[in-house]
Amino acid sequence: MKPSRFKAFSSRAPKAWLVIAVCAGVSLWLLLHMPARAEPADCRLELKVLGIAQDAGMPQIGHPEDPAWADPSLARLATSVAVVDHATGARWLFDATPDIKAQIQRLDAWMDRDRPGLGLDGVFLTHAHIGHYAGLMMLGREAAGARGTPIYAMPRMGDFLRDNGPWGQLAALNNIDIRGLADGRSVDLDGGLTVTPFTVPHRDEYSETVGFVIRGGDAAALFLPDIDDWDRWEAAGGPGIEAMIRQVDAAYIDATFFADGELRGVDMATVPHPRIRDSMDRFEARLTPEERSRVRFIHLNHSNPARYPDSPETREVSRRGFGLASEGETLCLDRG
Repeated sequence: MKPSRFKAFSSRAPKAWLVIAVCAGVSLWLLLHMPARAEPADCRLELKVLGIAQDAGMPQIGHPEDPAWADPSLARLATSVAVVDHATGARWLFDATPDIKAQIQRLDAWMDRDRPGLGLDGVFLTHAHIGHYAGLMMLGREAAGARGTPIYAMPRMGDFLRDNGPWGQLAALNNIDIRGLADGRSVDLDGGLTVTPFTVPHRDEYSETVGFVIRGGDAAALFLPDIDDWDRWEAAGGPGIEAMIRQVDAAYIDATFFADGELRGVDMATVPHPRIRDSMDRFEARLTPEERSRVRFIHLNHSNPARYPDSPETREVSRRGFGLASEGETLCLDRG
């Protein structure tokens, strides 16, 4: 079996009482998220997970019963990943979330950087839902006052930013420099990094929705936090999720809900995302065990029971040979 190329890291040390109370669950969580081996210190081009939650994060606004209010170890940031070049200090962000402040701070602490400003060489946007672009507001003159930060966006996404406030002001003041993407056309970046967008079906009120294949010289990752349905994608001419998983070393894919029935009083047919359990059923029939081990479920809603280390659903994901993305885990894309 091919050894795992990603590693996990946690910046939060759990409280002693919590360790005692849920030691078995924590052990399972670590087993689920830890790799077969650690990355060497000389990795040059590296992907880092900055958040794993649905757009509104955990805990979510308006849910005072969420245990993450009382236990910060259960809090999670909105889904985003970054790629950094340790040789040059360059770094690229994938989605600008409402938690961008904390996520940039995590990058700064991890890299111990000495560049002025935000040090972002580019931001790639998947679509125009709040958890994926609203963080751009922090690049404006009321906050970072960024200068010409490259924003890579599909045509409708770019038009949405230019034509609507406050995003249009960011462009007018040169806080951001909107650069076009095209379906299936790779963007070649410094250091041998290539990023290839591909369109997927989703609620596209304001923009297209894309995922990205992020490729370095030694490994590649799939970043696909939002999609309506795997079958719809294939029916529309997409390559299919299994084909994409086979191309990469880690597949960060939509896991918003674990199963139907999570949202009380809501017809979940109106919220089309692949359920984790349905995805696992599908992949077990179509992927080898090694291929299934590449799946890193991400973009978990606050209602998703797989967010908890000791839940039966978390155990099921592990037992069936899949993984849950963890904040801070990394994947070496190029060892340099």
